[in-house]
Amino acid sequence: MPSLISKDVTNETVLITGGAGGIGSLMAKQFAKLGVKNIVLVDINVEALDVAKQEIENVVEECDGETNVLCVQADLSQETTTTAAMNEIIAEVGPVTILINNAGIVTGKKIVDSPAKLMKLTMAVNIEAHFWTVKAVLPSMMAANHGHICTIASSAGLLGVPGLADYCASKHAAVGFDESIRLEMRNLGHDGVKTTCVSPFFIKTGMFEGAQSRWPRLLPLLEPEYAASKIVRAIRCNQEVLIMPLAVHLTPIVRLLPVPLFDDICDWFGVLETMSEFK
Repeated sequence: MPSLISKDVTNETVLITGGAGGIGSLMAKQFAKLGVKNIVLVDINVEALDVAKQEIENVVEECDGETNVLCVQADLSQETTTTAAMNEIIAEVGPVTILINNAGIVTGKKIVDSPAKLMKLTMAVNIEAHFWTVKAVLPSMMAANHGHICTIASSAGLLGVPGLADYCASKHAAVGFDESIRLEMRNLGHDGVKTTCVSPFFIKTGMFEGAQSRWPRLLPLLEPEYAASKIVRAIRCNQEVLIMPLAVHLTPIVRLLPVPLFDDICDWFGVLETMSEFK
């Protein structure tokens, strides 16, 4: 059960992959306001990292804080470059105590039209990178019995969406990965190592430009600031699973129905057309 009391994060080192933009940089700014010890942004885009670093340092200055901001350029699609970046970070700032696996890409094409290179890249960035980042930070978390691993999955990791076969596969894998780590920590007695799995509907960051909802009042595309604040709060409250908005909570319940009825409900909700205008 999530705690009703938000934990203090002032002594934490927070690492955010895909931290140069979108909800990654927004979460970093919120952690900066909370006065964390270190914020580490990992991204492949050097220019975006430079901009994000300046913006976060501005937040730190406005808050009269002392947060150190480190940016590391890395290609997370490769085990070697990811592991090298993680080793560099740990050597620079010490143990990472909050890891947010946020980096992600989307192809957004029907399965027969999806280039093999992009499908492999989706799997490499959206899930395989989690293996290498977690393996780098988990030993120190287990030794101290303290730490937090946050997995940014997706509502597309809870059900299939036409036009998102590779993305859905990667996010279903992310959900399973998080659950396995959570139960592994429980089984090993490391109750101080927490996990949070985030499964949001599409967020208005530009990544899903053109994606739509048939029922925007019931299933709205999420505002980035709202999503970022909910995620940071979930981490601080040790909330194991964050699903948003509320309508997405129905997915596990609807899955108990016969498959033809489940498919009809997905059709009624507009799941089949969600990506029809994707750009």
